Amino acid sequence: TKIGRELEEDITIKKVEERLSNQLGRKGLCEKVQDNLLELASGHIGRDTLLILDLSDIRKKYAEKMEYLTVVRDGSENELGNGYSICEVVAAEIDGDKMVPLVNYLYSTIAPGFLSENREILDVIETVSGKIGEKGIWVMDRGGDRKHLFVPLLESGHRFLVRMVGSRNLVYGRNTVLANEIAKTCPCPYAETIVKIDDGNRKVYHLEFGFRVVSLPDRPEQLGMVVIRGFGKEPMMLLTTEPVMKNRKVLWRLVRAYMRRWAIEETIRFIKQSYDLEDVRVLGYRSLQNLMQLVLTAAYFASVVLDMKVKLRVMAGHILNAAKRVFGIPDFHYYAIADGLTNIFKRHPGRIVITAPDRANQLPLFPD
Repeated sequence: TKIGRELEEDITIKKVEERLSNQLGRKGLCEKVQDNLLELASGHIGRDTLLILDLSDIRKKYAEKMEYLTVVRDGSENELGNGYSICEVVAAEIDGDKMVPLVNYLYSTIAPGFLSENREILDVIETVSGKIGEKGIWVMDRGGDRKHLFVPLLESGHRFLVRMVGSRNLVYGRNTVLANEIAKTCPCPYAETIVKIDDGNRKVYHLEFGFRVVSLPDRPEQLGMVVIRGFGKEPMMLLTTEPVMKNRKVLWRLVRAYMRRWAIEETIRFIKQSYDLEDVRVLGYRSLQNLMQLVLTAAYFASVVLDMKVKLRVMAGHILNAAKRVFGIPDFHYYAIADGLTNIFKRHPGRIVITAPDRANQLPLFPD
């Protein structure tokens, strides 16, 4: 309805809303647009690009009639509530500042065809890998520390870096030992100091790190266990397929790769807040999934396409100026781009005039 009002068409808002709703419910729209977006994004993925996977949710406190509404854990308020689960993937380089949104997949645990959260995660990984091949390193937080994920990833030859829970059983030497017991005795001969900004607060961490060579029970693959002390009382443990050795540069690269995962939390907040995702009121399940894909496409345009060509860089500059930020443009400028686009479109509402498409510069995301 909000979109329909902005279009200012010469028919009733009811008819506009009905048309948009019918189109949003199109079967196969989500899959087609996702496939085309990954095709475009594949050019931004290199051999060692980080493929950061995050499990999130959309909370709907007051909804009652949304299809397949189920119980989720609200991470921001640390409580259970009604909503939907989301599996998100963002690509990033260890040393770069650009984020490339790849997946924003919504699902319900009570929808027909749902098997398990593990299956949903693996399906997302295979969807991305089907377009980019063997490139990239999958990075996950402790929610990814699951045998039912590790084994398929190893069997498929995927590279990964996953933060572990202390209760994970690992084979070290010839013994099966808890991960936190291995971490307690792990020498950490290397040290670094970092500064992390949390909610505007500057925190300094003095880190020490080292490694052990381990394996999973009943699996032949040798894996690296990177141990980092300094983030809290308990050491942080990362399990990886990447080679580990007595080399500061090699180990610090892996530590930095995991810390890069923290940066996508801002990207996820940007997508949720700028597009007001938790205010979504679409009732149909397929429409919800299609809408999430369209939001991802808009986020991809803001964070990737606007930086690709000289003309678009100039356009991005005008958009940033249109944001009218009192305190200037922050380092994470995607919020300002979203505000600028909103201001520009509000100044120039009305019907979109369809002209012959310029196929050379068209973003080939949508099916005819």
